[in-house]
Amino acid sequence: MATWVQVTYLICAVGFILALKGLSGPKTARTGNLIGAAAATVACLLPFIYLDHPRHVPLILVAILVGVAGGVFGAQRVQMTQMPQMVALFNGVGGGAAALVALIELNGILTISDNAGVDPSDVSGWFTLAATAFTVFVGSVSFSGSLITFAKLQDLMTSRPVVFPGLPVAFGGMLLVAVVLSVLTVSGPSVLVGIVLCLVGLAFGALLVLPVGGADVPIVISLLNAFTGLTVAAGGYVLSNLVLLVGGTLVGASGTFLTLLMARAMGRSVANILFGALKGGSTLGAGEASDRPVKSAGPEDVAIMLNYADRVIIVPGYGLAVAQAQHTLRELVDLLVARGAKVDYAIHPVAGRMPGHMNVLLAEAQVPYEQLVEMDDINSEFKDADVVLVVGANDVVNPAAKTTPGAPIYGMPILNADEAKQVVFMKRSMRPGFAGIENELLFEDRTTLLFGDAKDMLGKVLKSVEAL
Repeated sequence: MATWVQVTYLICAVGFILALKGLSGPKTARTGNLIGAAAATVACLLPFIYLDHPRHVPLILVAILVGVAGGVFGAQRVQMTQMPQMVALFNGVGGGAAALVALIELNGILTISDNAGVDPSDVSGWFTLAATAFTVFVGSVSFSGSLITFAKLQDLMTSRPVVFPGLPVAFGGMLLVAVVLSVLTVSGPSVLVGIVLCLVGLAFGALLVLPVGGADVPIVISLLNAFTGLTVAAGGYVLSNLVLLVGGTLVGASGTFLTLLMARAMGRSVANILFGALKGGSTLGAGEASDRPVKSAGPEDVAIMLNYADRVIIVPGYGLAVAQAQHTLRELVDLLVARGAKVDYAIHPVAGRMPGHMNVLLAEAQVPYEQLVEMDDINSEFKDADVVLVVGANDVVNPAAKTTPGAPIYGMPILNADEAKQVVFMKRSMRPGFAGIENELLFEDRTTLLFGDAKDMLGKVLKSVEAL
């Protein structure tokens, strides 16, 4: 490989690092995204330039066109509420592609060793074979696991944990078989062993994700994202490709940190999230609607409460994204601020279905970034709030996380909405949140419920405030 090619690949790798740095803040996120896209484009086009006779060019071009079409379709058509599902698919495709590339590379190593009459380890070295086995197995785990998370979030299957007798034994057995096959890939490699390792990885990925339910699924998506990054990095080592090595390492490291941060925000360990259902500790998903009496009101009553409030805190959640009510909510907040109220948005780390879901949703509505306040910074202010308006959120303000040891979300840090003087919940129905348990805050005397579609109800509240 010519020096200029290596330098170009190095520049692309630096571009990925700068892109990740840019994505760390809202003001630089768009620039960071463009830098990353440009680096990826150059890295993909470079082989067509420096290779003398690239093979299978028509097939490669067809694959690129299909990928571009899918990416454009996803960017334009997928709703914000479906973004976690799309991220899950991207994770899975990345892991699956890395596994297939590793199998092809294994076949190439064996072909060279057969033609030369030497041991495969003499062709590539034992560490390369170990990296190949790792890529095949973990990439397959990421592929099948990501498909299960997609199915759970898309309601193609139950979001509740799926367990069966003997699951721990099957899980441990699959892991043991994977280790044995990986050792065989290094000591006596064959394509057949690689294919069997791939199939074991697919089964292992399914067993890993099936017991996960409810609000834990986005955290598993983040974990699988880290898996995909590690497989891409290992694949980069196998292919001696700097861009894949650096890019995969960045994804693996950032995905791992994100998984740990999300687990901390849930007040649980990653092990508990993955295997909690085996002892009844996982979040359970959908539950039955409550028929207990609550205090409800109309848009006019809520408008009066907000109009005379000096301190208002908004708690956005997944329901806000479903209703696409962020623009109407911003108009209401702008009106309240213009009339002298202090209004902030309280952002819980796991509100919505993915990290940063609420930040992105509200940024889409041009909400000033300084109005978005993280949980740790705003929790002490709830006791001074005249009104807390909860729009489509539930579990992130559920006091059961602090008061009920047996609750699936017990120990999860929450927004202290229960300390406010008045709480207004905007809900479609009395169905519980994603964790599948009732929220006792709904039944408190200081809590008022406004039932209906969030966008429709916020529009009516806005008109009522304007009329006051």
